[in-house]
Amino acid sequence: MENIEALREEVLAEVEKAGDLAALEDIRISALGKKGRITGLMKNLGKMDPDQRREFGQALNALKDQVASAIDMRKGDLENAALEARLSGERIDVTLPSRPSETEGRIHPISQTIDEIISIFGEMGFTLAEGPDIEDDFHNFTALNIPAEHPAREMQDTFYLPEAEDGSRLVLRTHTSPVQVRTMQSQTPPIRIVAPGRTYRSDSDMTHTPMFHQLEGLVIDEKTHMGHLKGCLLEFVKTYFELDDVPVRYRPSFFPFTEPSAEMDIGCSRKGGELKIGAGDDWLEILGCGMVHPRVLAACGLDPEKYQGFAFGIGIERLAMLKYGIPDLRTFFDTDLRWLKHYGFVPLDVPNMVRG
Repeated sequence: MENIEALREEVLAEVEKAGDLAALEDIRISALGKKGRITGLMKNLGKMDPDQRREFGQALNALKDQVASAIDMRKGDLENAALEARLSGERIDVTLPSRPSETEGRIHPISQTIDEIISIFGEMGFTLAEGPDIEDDFHNFTALNIPAEHPAREMQDTFYLPEAEDGSRLVLRTHTSPVQVRTMQSQTPPIRIVAPGRTYRSDSDMTHTPMFHQLEGLVIDEKTHMGHLKGCLLEFVKTYFELDDVPVRYRPSFFPFTEPSAEMDIGCSRKGGELKIGAGDDWLEILGCGMVHPRVLAACGLDPEKYQGFAFGIGIERLAMLKYGIPDLRTFFDTDLRWLKHYGFVPLDVPNMVRG
């Protein structure tokens, strides 16, 4: 029994002096491991008579429990001390002033381009309109004169959400045209809006991404005609590209929601392998447009015998790439801070018609 008491004092003293978790683990193994001192004493119980074995065994079990408890307590103290040391060493003083050369943020080119476009059309009397990214079939397809068999409705082109109990399916909008539908349903003409936002299509390569940005414009009143559309878009491209003269042409096209429909091209030069917007011997497609289809007006609750108007759609990434020389569409979404530092804009560089 004297050996047990001496061993208790020795082991507990070692536990108390342990300076780190590794030293504490060595003590635990030396005392309670398979070849430990306390374990070694337990092996002697078989040589004792029953009364002595009972008394000695109870004393050893009490010693074992006491040492294990002391080790656990010491382990907790050491872990807390290690955590405090780490917190102290990794402490950051958030009251320190920022370092502008290291922490100055940048406005993404897409955000900047949207602000530029809104600023230009705002001067023409357009107001901003927005809508949900998740749409129903009516607003995204049916109201826009897109028939049930149209390829745009197919799974390979469109991101559908799980089918509802009634069999209907919501969809990630494939264009911002549903905002036009909602505006025509909720407002009485005259209407003059631009609707920027994210759109989604199942496509991905150097010039396409599954999520991209569009801005669509809509004008509805009783007298608007194709000449107004052409003048509005000509003024936009001249202002956006900051050029006094930009050659434009319109090629017949087809969109279900406009009739007649057209693609708008702007003049450019590709001499020396460099694209330059303006007077040149080549053309570059820039946007799609047309007069709003009478069926779309009727689907939105407007009388096509009384009202008419025009609409246009612009790819925002495409405009940003053309103006700022960004070669690959996919880099817009790579979250590369080096790219953003190079192509981004300082936060106070707010575009307007005075500053440009």
